[in-house]
Amino acid sequence: MISRRSFLAATAASTVLRAAPDKKLNVLFLAVDDMRPDLGAYGNKYVKTPNLDKLASRGLTFLRAYCQQAVCSPSRTSLLTGRRPDTTKVYELQTHFRKTIPNVVTLPEHFKKNGYVSTGMGKIFHGGLDDPQSWSIPWWGPGMPAKWNTEENKARSEKVWARLQESGLKIGAAGGTRAQRGPAWVASELSDKELPDGKTADMAIEALSTLKDKPFFLAVGFVKPHLPFVAPKKYYDLYPKESVKHTDYAPEPKGMPALAAHTNGELRSYSDIPEQGPIPEEKALELIRGYYAALSFTDAQIGRVVDHLDKLGLRDNTVVIVWGDHGWHLGNHGLWHKHTNFERATHAPLIVSVPGTRGGRKSNALVEFVDIYPSLAEICGLPKPEGVEGASFKPLLDRPNRDWKAAAFSQYPRGKAMGYSMRTDRYRYTEWITPGSTDTPAELYDYQTDPDESQNLAVLPQHAPLIKELSQKLKAGWKAALPST
Repeated sequence: MISRRSFLAATAASTVLRAAPDKKLNVLFLAVDDMRPDLGAYGNKYVKTPNLDKLASRGLTFLRAYCQQAVCSPSRTSLLTGRRPDTTKVYELQTHFRKTIPNVVTLPEHFKKNGYVSTGMGKIFHGGLDDPQSWSIPWWGPGMPAKWNTEENKARSEKVWARLQESGLKIGAAGGTRAQRGPAWVASELSDKELPDGKTADMAIEALSTLKDKPFFLAVGFVKPHLPFVAPKKYYDLYPKESVKHTDYAPEPKGMPALAAHTNGELRSYSDIPEQGPIPEEKALELIRGYYAALSFTDAQIGRVVDHLDKLGLRDNTVVIVWGDHGWHLGNHGLWHKHTNFERATHAPLIVSVPGTRGGRKSNALVEFVDIYPSLAEICGLPKPEGVEGASFKPLLDRPNRDWKAAAFSQYPRGKAMGYSMRTDRYRYTEWITPGSTDTPAELYDYQTDPDESQNLAVLPQHAPLIKELSQKLKAGWKAALPST
């Protein structure tokens, strides 16, 4: 028999999540590039992220959220379409998803089709990638000479899209030699507003003021802490050199297949990084300091945007969501940046604040980035989007630690091989599959006994029964791991 207290709590929760028929819930959709879950809200006492921590105090923090592929374009494509990489066929940085799934309705487009003003600025889709049909008002990038919501901005968007079509919907890869790229970190003398993310925050504030009387889906993308770690000097001053330490040093896992790692190619494209060999200790500490300075810089820009939302009196009718597109290695296993199936690369922050729900809570449920699209649609009372390959986590807003998914799935290509990885409550199991080959290297890590991934258990014969069980679950796929609601 349900208690009166439980009944009232459930009734209140279901009531606040329903917008009044004549007033839609807005969405402020905050994307951060290369942000791992090193935030105060996730228990990191060293990093300075007061604005993200404040947002967490007003929302639900997902402690175990996972991207579908740990690199920018595949991850963002997956999140924004609600489809996994094997459906989008976007595994690298050069393919536009309209080439592989031309008729897909994206997350912002779904809101647009349901009466919202949909617009964005900064890095939402990968890099300078545009998708005009996603937006009511053309997307704006910080490198644009024209401001958001102007005729010049619209004309530029049309030119960008025309060039993409002429190229066969191929996105240009980032270029530049090591000398042209310069060093991997810079403590800049420029102010916040002179740097790209500061300009993005300015445009977001302008957009909020413009759209305040309309239902809106506003996507705001920040590029830091992506390399290079350029941030105003005052953010570097938050992390004195003598205070910086290795945050998660761990050696390469024993028995790890070579396919699991990489040679730090992205990092080595900067002029102050050795072209081969280990990263020197002094340089490693500089990079850690730079990463956190850049993260604190972006935290400040998010604070500016959310504070303006509050100033306009929109917070009580706006869902605020912030996510990092994947995690980031800071030297563990000798690795830097993303591009792996390890925990540090696939695990990313996800915080959601919904009007009327109790804040300051944390969920240990396994969730995936493909879940974000159907979740926002359900929270805002929109029709369920077709074809999505995730599950709405709206039920977790009421009961954050209820029984949920049995596993989260990620993948990463390495040459001709594809590494399929499954994260369960306790384990990560990965198989590296190469078409035409019977050799399938596997990885198994037990986070209960080995949180640093120091030993690949898949090479030890005594774990054969467990490997067989996990292999069957990996092959059964994401559908078999969905929650029973």
